[in-house]
Amino acid sequence: MSDTTDTNDAGATTTKEWYGWYVVFVLILAYTVSYVDRTILTLMVKPIRESLQISDTQVSLLHGLAFAIFYTGLGIPLGRMADRMNRTRIIMGGIVIWSLMTATCGLARNFGQLFLARVGVGVGEAALTPSAYSILSDYFKGPRLTRALSIYTSAIYIGAGLALIIGGAVIAAVPALDIPGLGHFQPWQVVFLCVGLPGLLVALLMLTVREPARTGLSPAAAAGQGIPLRDVVAFLWQRRGAYGFLILGCAAHSMLWNGATAWIPQFFIRVFEWSAPVTGFRFGLMLLVFGTGGILFGSVVSNYFRQRFSDANVMVVLASALLVIPFGVLAPSLTDPVYSMIAFCAFVFTGSLPYGAAAAAFQEITPNQMRGQVVAVYFLFLNLAGIGLGPTIVALFTDHVFHDDLAVGKSLMMLALIAAPLSAVLLWAARRPYRKCLADMNLA
Repeated sequence: MSDTTDTNDAGATTTKEWYGWYVVFVLILAYTVSYVDRTILTLMVKPIRESLQISDTQVSLLHGLAFAIFYTGLGIPLGRMADRMNRTRIIMGGIVIWSLMTATCGLARNFGQLFLARVGVGVGEAALTPSAYSILSDYFKGPRLTRALSIYTSAIYIGAGLALIIGGAVIAAVPALDIPGLGHFQPWQVVFLCVGLPGLLVALLMLTVREPARTGLSPAAAAGQGIPLRDVVAFLWQRRGAYGFLILGCAAHSMLWNGATAWIPQFFIRVFEWSAPVTGFRFGLMLLVFGTGGILFGSVVSNYFRQRFSDANVMVVLASALLVIPFGVLAPSLTDPVYSMIAFCAFVFTGSLPYGAAAAAFQEITPNQMRGQVVAVYFLFLNLAGIGLGPTIVALFTDHVFHDDLAVGKSLMMLALIAAPLSAVLLWAARRPYRKCLADMNLA
């Protein structure tokens, strides 16, 4: 199976390609659920801080480091599994685990318990994305792959947006509960219970997804022999200029994106005294419209660049890193909430441009039998920098540099001034070695 597009003489799209888009739809649902479960914490910083008596820095650890710990430990082994085993079953198991662990967050009575439950939620990224990227790379090729991965990755913004919109409404609606045998539950604990368990239905939907035949295999892989880890490490090391600069450049971009989106709601709650439901609805709608629009527009830009640059997907990430700087500085410095929200819309749009293109960039230079592991390495750094460091850097500036909860806007500005230029420099350095790797793949 060389491509998903088999056409008759009239060029009609076949059932095979339509089924590929159905797979994209199911994987979007899974990714959306993952981001709902991850992002819901963002709106509940104040009640969690008050209930557990913790600081902004500790909240940032719940939001970020807990995910990074799990991914550091299991991301690469799960990536190896994605290169050798049934990928749909791996995804299904991941959905079950992270859904149950999200519900478990609602049972936490102290910081330690909530931290451990959040570590379990991190299985979503570790189990889902390496297998999903690998599956889609067997269903789509070329520009269709960039489009499919952009649509799939748009679930980041769909999930985060829905988490904020629905989460804000749920927070406003649910009361504290006394459950016989389990005790008293604060509203924030009830929210975790409400958003966690429905994910099990998406796990059942994965039963309708067929495992695709793998394409582009080496003779050893086609014979059912796995690629030893040392060979994968050697492959990456020989191409360290392309993979190293590209991974680190994307990680710096993720540090800005995740750090900002984790604290933007609190910026409006603290500085402009918006309520959590109002903030959730407005910022959630922003992510749905401008985040999704940005990433889909990124695939259009990639196809435009493809006519001029062989490294079109890298160029999209680089362009985003440059475009996001002025909006990342301007938005949190404005004193009018309406103008600040408009500037953040531009920040979200420009910041979301590259994620589908970045995913496709790695697929284009990686053999099939290594894709799961390479994506796992990519997401290892993406999570450590983005989810682990991004939110924590903002919190550290707020707690230990400015010593003022109301200074979260200044902390967001500092993050933009550090992360975005760093990302641009690293991505520019990746261009030449990336083009060489791409040429080698095309000659193989």
